[in-house]
Amino acid sequence: MFADLHLHTSFSDGTYSPEELAANGKKHSLAAMALTDHDTMEGCPRMAAACEALGIEFIPGTELTSEIKGVEVHLLGYFLDIKNMRLLKEIGDFQRVRQQRIYEIVARINELDIPLKAESVFAIANCQSPGRPHVGRALVQGGFCRTMDEAFERFLKKYRPAYVPKAKMSARHGIELIHQAGGLAVAAHPALNQTDEVIPKLVEAGLDGIECFHTKHSPSDSKRYLRLAEQYNLLVTGGSDCHGMSKGKPLIGSVKLPYEYIEKMKVALDRRRAASNQPSPGKAQAI
Repeated sequence: MFADLHLHTSFSDGTYSPEELAANGKKHSLAAMALTDHDTMEGCPRMAAACEALGIEFIPGTELTSEIKGVEVHLLGYFLDIKNMRLLKEIGDFQRVRQQRIYEIVARINELDIPLKAESVFAIANCQSPGRPHVGRALVQGGFCRTMDEAFERFLKKYRPAYVPKAKMSARHGIELIHQAGGLAVAAHPALNQTDEVIPKLVEAGLDGIECFHTKHSPSDSKRYLRLAEQYNLLVTGGSDCHGMSKGKPLIGSVKLPYEYIEKMKVALDRRRAASNQPSPGKAQAI
């Protein structure tokens, strides 16, 4: 039995609907899937229903952008209460910041005499958590770039003329926010964000786990993070980080996490919830 614990849908910067994502999970014989859209959990009810219909266990989650000691850290929250009011309010604040960022990116593109309209980006995004991939798609659809890679290389990557930094919460705050919503906090794709140096600080802040297996982790990367997970007594997770077809090909199925790691996550969560009289995550999450 295998799982994929890092997946995105059209509720953030993916292209698959929750139903399409669940169908692809079934195609790859996944026993469990987690939805980790950026700064939103709006897709979780539909994903839960789609997974239930296909006999797949569903784990509600999200992905938050944080920083510690000036290092950007993406935090994956798992087994979250999607009705937690504080979490909903705070990710709602970040959604509004994301929307404002689109206006700022488009303004910079306009300064380069490219008549892209923010409305075009929002129409393509059609969600509360728009991001740079939506701007890239709008540039391609508008005929200003031939490919998404060109859009990022010319305009959207860091140090390019239309790049606008993302808003970030402190990692300590993000971890606490996930915990108070009943979840586990995991550092996403540490090799991608080069976060090794701050892992001890994240552990001090209450980090529960680390994403050892990821599409962009080499075998040596995964071995290194498995060692760090053992050293700091962290849970081990993994996922494809699939965004549908937004990056050229679907990545789902490229990373299959053995189900034993989910069982360990549940044991850790049971201990915490027992201490605070919260309900157990159980075999499947009810939405």
